[in-house]
Amino acid sequence: MNCLQKYTNDDSRFLVIDGSLVHYRVEGEGNPLLLIHGAFSSLHTFDNWTEILSGNHKIIRLDLPGFGLSGSMVGHDYSIKAFLNFIIKFMNQLGIEQCDVAGSSLGGWLAWEMALSKPARVKKLVLISSAGFMEDNNVPLPFKVARTPVLGRVIKYAIKKNVLRKFLNQVFVDQKKVTDELVDRYYDLFNREGNAEAFFSLANAKYRNRTNKLKDIKAPTLIIWGEDDNWMPLENGYWFQVCIPDSKLIIYEGVGHIPMEEAPELTAKDLQRFLK
Repeated sequence: MNCLQKYTNDDSRFLVIDGSLVHYRVEGEGNPLLLIHGAFSSLHTFDNWTEILSGNHKIIRLDLPGFGLSGSMVGHDYSIKAFLNFIIKFMNQLGIEQCDVAGSSLGGWLAWEMALSKPARVKKLVLISSAGFMEDNNVPLPFKVARTPVLGRVIKYAIKKNVLRKFLNQVFVDQKKVTDELVDRYYDLFNREGNAEAFFSLANAKYRNRTNKLKDIKAPTLIIWGEDDNWMPLENGYWFQVCIPDSKLIIYEGVGHIPMEEAPELTAKDLQRFLK
């Protein structure tokens, strides 16, 4: 079974933006909520949230270009600006003028940058272990591999399934959740044509630190963080809370870098309370 057969379902749809084929899903009824996944991930990271939340919300999620089942970014530009432009075009094609936006890790970075550059498009903002504070001493392991001169350029061959399992062991506190099925999903989608190269480009792109602009975010903001996050230090969660004026931080004990996968019921309950 190929990736398209294995990782699509009846809700999967495809559209073309700037020559790139995009995999997305729209599920449920209610106020629209856009979910943006992180690096090394796909829209599947929100499967549990979608199942819980789609009774009261229209859940919109996509595979970012170069991830999951979507094609590569045009011009192989994986800058924050390029991703933002892409997401806005995606929203325009779906006719979404304004929605709540939740992003995980890299997706969180894209979400808060969107709240800054396109404030009219973001109703409420949710940051899940968000990236954006750039410290060289706190770089997630896959980024370290991609930035290693020798390994980086052969990253597709350097990251075997056992290495990828090690990555997942780092992001989950509850190791029972690192199942063979989960490892297969991350491995299969990372090894789709063009995806490893896209991650290498992303990891080695030049970024501007714009966290000094966080004070200008107007959208009410919920910040979600696992207490035992090994990839994005909890200290960054506190910094987001301090910098964003109308914000609230919720910390989850015994949870790692992807709270919506590790503690879906608990985090979804807090999210619903916030969105109401």
